[in-house]
Amino acid sequence: MIAKNLISNEIAPLHTSDTALQALSWMEEYRVFHLPIVNDIDFLGLISEEDIYTLSDFEEPVGNHVLSLSKQYVLASQHIYDVIKIFSAQHLSLLPVLNENHQYLGVITVNDLVGFISEMTAVSNPGGIIVLELNQNDYALSEIAQIVETNDAKILSLYITSIPDSTMIELTLKINRMDIQPILQTFIRYEYTIKASFAEAEYYDDLLDRYNSLMNYLNI
Repeated sequence: MIAKNLISNEIAPLHTSDTALQALSWMEEYRVFHLPIVNDIDFLGLISEEDIYTLSDFEEPVGNHVLSLSKQYVLASQHIYDVIKIFSAQHLSLLPVLNENHQYLGVITVNDLVGFISEMTAVSNPGGIIVLELNQNDYALSEIAQIVETNDAKILSLYITSIPDSTMIELTLKINRMDIQPILQTFIRYEYTIKASFAEAEYYDDLLDRYNSLMNYLNI
């Protein structure tokens, strides 16, 4: 998955001839705190809501002001992990996508990103969740996958969380079965430390409800 696959054209960019008042109106409509500014198809930068409120005249075109624009963007060919990294580091509400000639193509919104992460982590798929704690030197995906698959199950997704100031990690597995007790017993036989597990249908329903609530909020 690369950045161009998540481009949304629902949010129009600002042009230098648009006013600050128009920018604030669009931010409220789109529920974002940033907007890209373009000159034809050339990307000039990102303007924030905070920047707009510092302008002296909201009725003047934004191009008439001296602007301190953020130059954050991602190229269409960059991996989605780069997109996540920039969103996290810069606390953006959207991220412009440019082509190889640095011309504006569109934006990726937080809503787009949350939807992708949901698919990537199989949130909408029913199944159990197992959290293992282990030393990073003991991590062997082949063995973990074999344990799951010998119990007639599949790993839908997994991710690793590093534990600060240690060599320990947490490995979170999403399994395609609600009944994960046989898998847990096998992990115990292999001397894995099970930090947490979630197998009840109620937990899946609650997780799905929380995800749907978040998406509804982002769409307000």
